Amino acid sequence: MFGTLKQGFPNFATNEGRRIAGEFVTVESYPLYLVGERHSPWMIDLPGQGHRVAGQLFEVDEGALARMDALERITEPDGYRRLRIGVVKRGDEDGESVEAFVYLQPTMPRAEDIRLGPLEDYSLAHASLYRSRPAA
Repeated sequence: MFGTLKQGFPNFATNEGRRIAGEFVTVESYPLYLVGERHSPWMIDLPGQGHRVAGQLFEVDEGALARMDALERITEPDGYRRLRIGVVKRGDEDGESVEAFVYLQPTMPRAEDIRLGPLEDYSLAHASLYRSRPAA
């Protein structure tokens, strides 16, 4: 997890996973931005650009994954896409990578919507700017 689903972050209650010890980084670089008035973290599906992004790794069951998919709106045109990417334990970047699901945006945001980035990490300071999507 590289955004609001991390432990201690705004949408962690939806995660329900068992955290794997340590911090992880993406094998490839990805652009990560805070976007729009809600300051939503967007990791963009553009491997090779941006930074190696730091995050947390969790084991989740199918039910928890379905709830996270719903939160990330993976079936909506403007939602995230759940994809597998390689990650490695931070501090062991030359070690063996594992595949992990992440939520990526398929396209770059408009330049005028970018509030901050590209970032190497979505921090608690960034999360303090985040605003949840209004209830429907």
